Amino acid sequence: MKRALPWSDQVDVISSDESSSSSSSSSSSYSSFDVEVQVNDGTKNVAVDQPPKELSSDGLLIRKAEIYQEYMKQLPIPTQRGSVIPFTTWMGLGRSIKQLYGQPLHYLTNILLKQWDHSRVGSEDEHRPLDIIVHPCKAEATVWLVEELHRQTSSHHHMAKLWQSDPMHHAFIDSIFPQL
Repeated sequence: MKRALPWSDQVDVISSDESSSSSSSSSSSYSSFDVEVQVNDGTKNVAVDQPPKELSSDGLLIRKAEIYQEYMKQLPIPTQRGSVIPFTTWMGLGRSIKQLYGQPLHYLTNILLKQWDHSRVGSEDEHRPLDIIVHPCKAEATVWLVEELHRQTSSHHHMAKLWQSDPMHHAFIDSIFPQL
């Protein structure tokens, strides 16, 4: 899947309910709406024909999840380890991995790291740094294994369902986008 614009370009999309008179007939299975796309300093108006099911919020969420999943599948898992990463929490390890390798972690991996941190609450080792309990190399390898599984096998329908139930799902979608 190739993107028309690089991730670094900012794109603002503004849609309106106005439809052109030629495409507003009730016999058409597609509805038309105008979209104003602003890329950096230039603005372009484009008429977009979409099936009605894709215009629903559920359809848009599924489409966003599908695009996200396809993008994540394209990212290669690093084969060379940068260095031993000291860490005190799973989420801290995740942040260090993102910074060291310049790659995002999958939404589901971020959620899992958060769950692993929450599972330590109340344990006798709750306040011990994790890198004393789990060797940093093993912990990093575990995160990359889980990441590979999430990138290659996750269903965009499942992710869309999770996103729909969590209004703050954007907090677990990384904004680091490397050059492909």
